[in-house]
Amino acid sequence: MAKLFIITGLSGAGKDSITDGLKDAGLDYTRVITTTTRPMRKGEKQGTPYYFVSEDDFKHMISENKFFEWAVVYTNYYGNTKDAVDNALSIGKPVVLRIDCQGAETIKQKYRGAVVIFIKAPSIEILEKRLRKRGLDSDFVIKQRLKEVEKEMKSLEKSDYVVVNEEDKLDEAIEEVKNIILKESKYDRRRTKRQK
Repeated sequence: MAKLFIITGLSGAGKDSITDGLKDAGLDYTRVITTTTRPMRKGEKQGTPYYFVSEDDFKHMISENKFFEWAVVYTNYYGNTKDAVDNALSIGKPVVLRIDCQGAETIKQKYRGAVVIFIKAPSIEILEKRLRKRGLDSDFVIKQRLKEVEKEMKSLEKSDYVVVNEEDKLDEAIEEVKNIILKESKYDRRRTKRQK
């Protein structure tokens, strides 16, 4: 069975950029695609970076117990289906799941072997600058996201690794996450061999 890696952290810290950059950095992994009700943004499409569904469809999936975990984040629903997680783990490569702090805690409780990598900006000021620079959210939403920072930072204590995504050093952060995944995957393989 493959190992599950959860990439989480603060909104605007660079979770998507790091997760997307892992392939270019030469990491062979399987990514679980999250399902969400949030509106599709410019440049996105179905399956990249999310499966986009209506709120009614999402609630129907909840009622049918389709989700491994789900949460409401900034008024939108996000979840990962059991099928998506099981299918990814069955492939045998490291499995990467990019998820919010709330979802990361849920998965860590359900899947004990998961490794949580928390992505952090160097400061709140830089985090705010990044949120404003990407131009995806209204001023109200940005303020909401910044209010959540204190709550989300509590997830640091439950994370296995913390990676600081410094300004203009995205490649270094990607490399650090890649090395964590490679190291943990090798350790897991060695431990499995000893248990046989």
